[in-house]
Amino acid sequence: MDSNTDFRRSSLASTAFFQELGAELVFTQDARGQYLSFYWQKAEQYNLTAEQIVDRPLSETLQPIPPAPYLDILRRAIETLVPQRFSYPFSRGEQYFLFDLTVTPAIDSNGKATKVLVMGRLLSDKPAELPPDSPEFMPDRALPSPPDARQQMPLPDRRIGRSLPPNWEIDRKIISQIAQNLHRTLDLETIWQQTANSLGQVLNASRCIICSYKKDSENLQSSPFLAPENQQNSAAPAAELQQSIASDRSPPLLPDQIENLQSKTLKVVAEYRQEPYSSMLGLELRAAEQPGWIQTLATLQPVAVDYASPVADPFGRHSVLVAATSYEDQPNALIGLHRCGNSSKWSPVELEFARELVAQVGSAIAHATLYQELEQARAEAVALSQLKSQFLANTSHELRTPLNGILGFLKLLMDGMADDPEEAHQFIEEAYRSAVHLFNVINDILDIAKIEAGKMHLDLAPVKLGELLQQVENFTRVQVQQKRLQFQIQKPPVEDEIILYGNYQRLLQVILNLTGNAIKFTGEGGIRITAEVIKKKVTVHNQQFPGMVKIRVADTGIGVSLDKQDKLFESFFQVDGARTRQYGGTGLGLAISQKMVEAMGGTVNFYSMGEGLGSTVTFTVPLYQEPLLKN
Repeated sequence: MDSNTDFRRSSLASTAFFQELGAELVFTQDARGQYLSFYWQKAEQYNLTAEQIVDRPLSETLQPIPPAPYLDILRRAIETLVPQRFSYPFSRGEQYFLFDLTVTPAIDSNGKATKVLVMGRLLSDKPAELPPDSPEFMPDRALPSPPDARQQMPLPDRRIGRSLPPNWEIDRKIISQIAQNLHRTLDLETIWQQTANSLGQVLNASRCIICSYKKDSENLQSSPFLAPENQQNSAAPAAELQQSIASDRSPPLLPDQIENLQSKTLKVVAEYRQEPYSSMLGLELRAAEQPGWIQTLATLQPVAVDYASPVADPFGRHSVLVAATSYEDQPNALIGLHRCGNSSKWSPVELEFARELVAQVGSAIAHATLYQELEQARAEAVALSQLKSQFLANTSHELRTPLNGILGFLKLLMDGMADDPEEAHQFIEEAYRSAVHLFNVINDILDIAKIEAGKMHLDLAPVKLGELLQQVENFTRVQVQQKRLQFQIQKPPVEDEIILYGNYQRLLQVILNLTGNAIKFTGEGGIRITAEVIKKKVTVHNQQFPGMVKIRVADTGIGVSLDKQDKLFESFFQVDGARTRQYGGTGLGLAISQKMVEAMGGTVNFYSMGEGLGSTVTFTVPLYQEPLLKN
C-alpha cells in the first residue's frame, strides 16, 4: 500500500475532520496536482462530488487554468516547506471558479513533504463582467455542419485583462518569460517549436500545432487527410462568413478576400503533443476545412470551437482553440490548441492568455522572418557578385579571342605572309568570322544591359514562321556540316502559312541562340526543331489571339544535371564553368532569350533528364491567325 493511499485513508482526509477545520474548501494534492481528497461546502450547489475529483487526471477534474503556474506553486511549497497564499482560477467543463487559497506542505516524520494541504474559499464563479454592447459569443462559420455539431464558446472582450483577479499577474509573468525566450533567437524553426512547447505545456493542451502563413501560400485541391465526403461542404459561403466577421466588429472583407483565405493551404511546421494522440507535424491543411481558421485569419482574434462528435475527427479533437499571430495587422502564423479525450474545454481565461501571447509570438516571428529574408538577400547578392565576376572573366576571354584573331590575320596580310591570293582570301575570311563572333558577343552584352535597365522595347507585328525557320537553316548549315550532325526541321501540317505575332529580328535571335547552343553542346547525334499549333484563345498585351505556337529545339548533347536546371535562365550563370568553358560563350544566351520571349507574351522552358542525356528547350509565341490544318 503506497503512502498516498494511507494519506487518503487518514483522519486528515475524512469529511468530519475537514468540517472541524471550519474552512469552506479543503483538499489535498500531490506534486503532480492529483487530488488525494476533496471537501467543499458548496459542492452540491455546483453538482460536484468528491468521487468526481479524487484519483482522476487533473485535466478531467477541477483543474487550475492554466495548470503550469499552479503546479509550480505546489512544487515550490513542497521543496521549500513554506506555505503559499494566492488566488487562482479553476474550471470544470464550462464552470469557472476563482478561489482564494492557502497551500501548506504536509511535512512527514523525516522533515520532508510530498503532498500539500490546500484550504480556501470561493471568490467568484464568473470569469469577468462583459460590457452590455460586447458580443457574448463568437461563433465559427468556417466549417458548416448541423446545428448541434458545434457549440459556441464565449470569447472574452479585450478589456477582460483589467477586471481579472490578482492571479492574472502570474499569467503575465509567464507571458513575459515566454516572450523573452522567443526574442533570444532569430531562428524561425526554433521560435515555432518553442511556441508550441510553451503553449502546449502551460495550457495543458493535448496537442499544439504551429502553421506557417504566407500571403502566397500554396493552394491545394484537397486536404491530405479529410475524406471526400467531408470536403464538398467544407467552405462557408462568402456572404455567410462575411456576416460572421462583421458581427465581431472587424473591418469588412470583400468576397474575393474571403475566397482567397478559404483557398489557403498551411503546413504544420511545429508540434507539441501528449501521448497517445497522433502527430500532425508536416501535414498540409486547407484553411476552409479546419474549424475556426478562416475566422481567426480574417479577424486576428482567437476562436474556440467544440466538436459534438470527437470520434469522427481523425485526430480525436473535441475542443479547439485557434489564434492567428500577426505583425502590423497581417497574419504570419496560425496556432492550433487541441483538447482531446476527456480533457476540459477552453475557458475564457485561457482564451485571454492565448490572446496576450500571440501578439508576442507574432512580433518574434516577424523579426525572425525579416532576418532570414535579409540573410537570403545577402547570400543572393554575394552569389550574384561571384557570377558577375565569373561573367567578366569569361567575357574578357570571349572578347580577346576573336579580337586577337582579327588582328593576327590582318597582320599576316599586311606583312605579306600570304603565299598566294587563295591563302590571302582565307586570311580575310578568318578575320571576318572572328569579327562576326566579336559582334555577337558585344550584342549579347548590350542586350542584357538593356534588359536589366528595363529599356528593351520591341515593335510587334505579324511574322511568317516558315521564313524564320528557313533563315535558321541557312545560318546554321555550315556549323552542322562541320560537326557532321543531323539537322531536322518539322513544321505542322497546314494548308497555308503559319503567322506568328512578335518581333522578327528578336524571334530570329532567340531561335538562333537556342539552335547555336544545341549545336555547340552536341558532339554526336543531331538537332531537331519542331513547331506545334496550340488552339486556345489567349490575351497578350490587351489583344486576343486564337492560340499559341510552341517551338521546340531538342538535341542529343551533354545535357544538364537536374539540380542545376532551375538556374539556367539566370543572368551571368553557366552550368559548370570548368566543364563548359571549352565550348565558349558568355552564358547570357538563355537569359536573353527568355526575356525577349516574355516581352512578346510567351514563355520559355528547359528540359533535360540529366548529364549526357540531351536537352530540350521550348518557347511559345502568340498565333496571329488560325491556319487551316491538313486532313
